[in-house]
Amino acid sequence: MHHQEETLAAYVRTVAADEESIAVVVVGSLARGTERRDSDVDVYLIVTEAAFARAIEREQLSYVDTAVSTYDGGYVDIKVATLDYLRRAADEGDDPVRASFLGARVAWSREPEVADLVAAIPVLPDAVWEDRSASFIAQMRLYGGYFLKQGEQLGDEYLLRWAALHTASSAGRALLARAHVLFPGNKYLSDLLAGLPDLPSGYLQLADQLLAAPTAEIGATFLALVEAHHHWPISREQTLSRFVRENELAWLTRVPPPEFR
Repeated sequence: MHHQEETLAAYVRTVAADEESIAVVVVGSLARGTERRDSDVDVYLIVTEAAFARAIEREQLSYVDTAVSTYDGGYVDIKVATLDYLRRAADEGDDPVRASFLGARVAWSREPEVADLVAAIPVLPDAVWEDRSASFIAQMRLYGGYFLKQGEQLGDEYLLRWAALHTASSAGRALLARAHVLFPGNKYLSDLLAGLPDLPSGYLQLADQLLAAPTAEIGATFLALVEAHHHWPISREQTLSRFVRENELAWLTRVPPPEFR
């Protein structure tokens, strides 16, 4: 909307006067064209490495600017980054950071490469999506096929509910990966799954049952539904090794477990 674009322009004028500012990248609803009248303006402020280091020291990697707003209640929601941040996000960023650049546009820049870097961040090759679906199905099988049963057998309420939550989460992430849909965060998972054109029939209702009253029986039904939906790219014989490598050996490989990617 016009008043948000005015606020964005005012913010750009402010930061462009600083020689340590490199670019302003618009993200969020304004970039996607889905903003409401009261929406804020979400941006990445790209700065020099020295300015980024100071932002870390001052705990100012994310903050809001209300002074430049041209409408009541408006503000600019700022995340600080660098050119190297953009390069690394394109190469190794997790899903939330990649998803944050969906639809992004460069509002102002001193560096021509910023536009290409921003465009590359939300893009993943087919092979990566396939590997992700294997990771999350392995997670689902262990959480739902082993830990959930253990929680029930031991009468351990915490273990039971922890396993149910991770079963539903990993199954959902596997389905998103199969559909090549980035995961922006847990508060968006249900809506994203509901929007998939080939979601297994009854999936969301069964997931709700599993979370509300977790049992090994419901878990088995849930797993069977997801398993039958697709020929997943990892065998049951390989599942335990994959789970151990990606969870118990994360300290050794320095690769975060799948739920944090």
